[in-house]
Amino acid sequence: MARNFNSVNKVILLGRLGKDPELKYIPSGAPVANFSIATDEVWIDRNSEKQKRTEWHRIVAWGKLAEFCGEYLSKGRLLYVEGRLRSRTWEDRNGNQRTTTEVNATDIVLLGRRPEEAPEEAQPEAPEEKEITDEDIPF
Repeated sequence: MARNFNSVNKVILLGRLGKDPELKYIPSGAPVANFSIATDEVWIDRNSEKQKRTEWHRIVAWGKLAEFCGEYLSKGRLLYVEGRLRSRTWEDRNGNQRTTTEVNATDIVLLGRRPEEAPEEAQPEAPEEKEITDEDIPF
C-alpha cells in the first residue's frame, strides 16, 4: 500500500489518568471529553542518581469516544492514547489571546486497573486546568 509521507501528525502516549475526565456537550449536541494523562521519563544523571520527570498531556476526545471516556475512565487508570497534535487559539472573555496544544484522540485503550494499593500521595496530581467555556472555543 502506497503512503504519502509528506506530512505526519501522529501521537502515541502511554500514561496514567490524572483525574476523572470531564464530559460536556457542545451547543450542537456533540459530546467532548477533556482529561490529562501523565507520562514519566526516567534517567540516570551524571552523579549516577536516578531522576524522574513527569510530563502532562491534555487529551480531547469527541463523539462516541468521548462518551466511552466519560463512562469508563477514572483517575489512575493506565491508558494507551493515539491521536493527532492540535494547537488552537482563541480570545478569552477579557480579550486576551490564548493558545493551547492538545492531543485530539482517535483511539483510547484501557491497559490496567487503577493501582489501588499505591498511596494517594504517590500518584502525581494533574495540573489545575482553567475552566474553558463554550464561549472560549472558537467553533
